[in-house]
Amino acid sequence: MSKKHGPLMLVHIGFVPTLIVSSAEAAKELFKAHDLDCCSRPPVTGTGELSYNYLDVDFTAYGDYWREMQHLYVIEVLSIKRVQSCRFVREEEVESLIKSISEFSKLGTLVNLSEKLMSLTADVTCRVAFGKSFRERGYEDFDTDYEEVIHEAFATLGSFAAANFFPYFGWNVDRITGLHRRLERNFKRLDAFFQKVLDDHLCSGYRIAEEEQEDIIDVLIKLAKYETASGTEKITHNHIKAILMDIFLGGSDTASISMAWAMAELAKNPRVMKKAKEEIRNSLGNKGKVSETDIEKRPYLEAVLKELWRLHPPGTLLMPREANIRFNILGYTIEPKTRVQVNVWAIGRDPNVWENPQEFYPERFLDSPIDFKGQHYEFLPFGSGRRICPAVHKVAAILEFTLANLLYCFDWKLPGGMTEEDICKEEEAGITAHKKVPLKLIPVKYQCSSENKMS
Repeated sequence: MSKKHGPLMLVHIGFVPTLIVSSAEAAKELFKAHDLDCCSRPPVTGTGELSYNYLDVDFTAYGDYWREMQHLYVIEVLSIKRVQSCRFVREEEVESLIKSISEFSKLGTLVNLSEKLMSLTADVTCRVAFGKSFRERGYEDFDTDYEEVIHEAFATLGSFAAANFFPYFGWNVDRITGLHRRLERNFKRLDAFFQKVLDDHLCSGYRIAEEEQEDIIDVLIKLAKYETASGTEKITHNHIKAILMDIFLGGSDTASISMAWAMAELAKNPRVMKKAKEEIRNSLGNKGKVSETDIEKRPYLEAVLKELWRLHPPGTLLMPREANIRFNILGYTIEPKTRVQVNVWAIGRDPNVWENPQEFYPERFLDSPIDFKGQHYEFLPFGSGRRICPAVHKVAAILEFTLANLLYCFDWKLPGGMTEEDICKEEEAGITAHKKVPLKLIPVKYQCSSENKMS
C-alpha cells in the first residue's frame, strides 16, 4: 500500500483515524519533530488486562506515571550494568543448548532450532527474573506450556478486535467471535504463574542458598516497600506482575524470533554463513566454545545482526502510538487521538534507501555508522524516541552470543533433498514476525572444537 499511496497514509478504520508512516523521511520528521506530540499509547483490546490495567511500561499512556515506571524498569531491570551482570546466566544456558544440539549431531538427525531457541530465551529470562530456571524452581508445568502461552498472547493481541475501531458496539462483536474469552483465558494462565512466583519469593525460606544472586523479583519486592518518587503511587504486587509481563512478552519472544530468522537467513545464504563462521573460528582457533568476551569487535557478525533486523524486525509495525495534541507532518494535519503506526518492515526494504533491498547482504553495514539505537531513521527495528524498546541491549546480548556459538560449534546442513530456495521465509500474521514454518536443520559438529570441553 505504501508503494501506491506514498510514505504517509491517513486511513479511517471504523471511528479511528490511523496514520501509517512508511519511509525514513517521514519517520525522521515524526520522531525528531513530533516525538512528544505522539508518544502516548492507545487503549486497545487486551493490553489493559495483560498490563494489569496499564501498570506496566510498554502499554501505559505517556505521563508522570510512565516516566517513573520507565526509570524504574530501565535502571533496575534492563540497565547495561544488569545485562552485563547476567553474563554467566547466558553463558551457562548457551552451553547447555550446545550440549543438547550435540546429541542431535551425534545421531545426524534434524533439530528444531525454532523450538530450541525459544526454550533458550525462556530459560535465560526465567533465571534472570526468578534466580533459577523453570525446572530448578519447580515450574515444569509452565515450562511445558511456555511457548504456547506466549504465542497465544501475541496472537490474540494481533487479532482484529472490533472494539478498537467501533467502540460503541465492537466489544459485543469480540465476545461473539470468542476474542474476549481467549484473552481472559490467556491472562489467567500468565497471572497464575506470576502470582505463584511472587508468593514463592515472599515465602520465608525461599532462598536455596545464601550466595544466590539477587534476582529481579527480589529487587522489585524491595521497591514495593516504597512509594514512587512523586508519592502518588505505591508499588504493589500488580505493578511487579505487570513488569514481569513486559519482560516475558517483550525481551524473550523478540530474542527467539530474531535468532530463528538469523539462522534461516544464514542457511539460505551459504556465502554469508561461511564468512561469519570464518570470522569467529579464525580468531578463536581450537578453544572449544565462545565466551562473551570473545565476540567483542566482530564486525561481520555485527553486520549480520543489523542486516537481520533490516529484513526481519521483531514486528512489522512498531507498537501503536497515539497523538496527544494536533500537529502537522509533511502536509497532513493529525488530530488528537489519532493512532500512529510506523511500518519498519517497509522502511527496511525501501529501494530508495537500500540497494537490492530484498537481498541478505551484511556487507552493506560494514564501515557504516548505522546502528539500531533509533537515530538512523532508515533502520528502526526497535523504534526511536521516548518509546524506543527498552530491552534492546538485552536482546542484542543474547542474540549475538548465541549466534557466535552456533556458528563456531557446528556446521549446518539442510535436510536431504532440500535446497536453499526451499527455506520458507513467510512470516506469521500478528504483532510479532514469527517464522510461519519452524526452522529445522542438521547440525554437524565442527571438528576443531574440543568435544570434552562441551560435554
